[in-house]
Amino acid sequence: MTESRSEHGAAGVSALVVDYGGVLTSPLDEAMRAWCDGDGIDNEHFRTLMTTWLRDTDPGANPAYRLERGELTAAEFERLLAAELRSVDGRPLTADGMLRRMFAGFQAAPAMVDVVRRIRAAGHPTALLSNSWGLDYDRTDWDALFDVTVISGEVGLRKPEREIYLLTAERLGVAPADCVFVDDLGPNVRAAEQVGMTGIRHVDPAQTVAELAAHFRLDLAAV
Repeated sequence: MTESRSEHGAAGVSALVVDYGGVLTSPLDEAMRAWCDGDGIDNEHFRTLMTTWLRDTDPGANPAYRLERGELTAAEFERLLAAELRSVDGRPLTADGMLRRMFAGFQAAPAMVDVVRRIRAAGHPTALLSNSWGLDYDRTDWDALFDVTVISGEVGLRKPEREIYLLTAERLGVAPADCVFVDDLGPNVRAAEQVGMTGIRHVDPAQTVAELAAHFRLDLAAV
């Protein structure tokens, strides 16, 4: 078992783990609405479908879970998704490139990117922990932001499975209890807390930065 830094004298947490979409970017709902509008998709039907899929606890049958674990290719998932969606005018939907269009509305969240950079510069290891939907991430500056990156489809695990949190802590070289985890989805935060991490549900950047400043005992007010 990895030794906790708090066990040998360092006060408080030592490592930061952050989600990507909705934390280091603009909110997920904004991107989804823009995509539905651009592709002419019935947004309410899409939201209902996602709720149904994400509540399905059968990991073998759930297309979203299989995509996140890398068990489906992006193209396979796009075909499954397009077959289930409805257009607002009854026309067929184009499956090819659907995921790229879905996430095209993501914009970087400068305050959150900067706070990760500043916490790492203060000597704390940092990790990105993301459930991937075949997303072609913009990895610019990742080497300057993260000591570790854990992408669900690359490791065959997904949030909120406990093993992916344990893997992230192991790769950081710290105990889960030494990690602060930031995510915009409540189930992912609760799962991190169940393995011993400190969880922050990200809603507002200013509030998240304030909570991180308190946990890491750093002055982050300029962010």
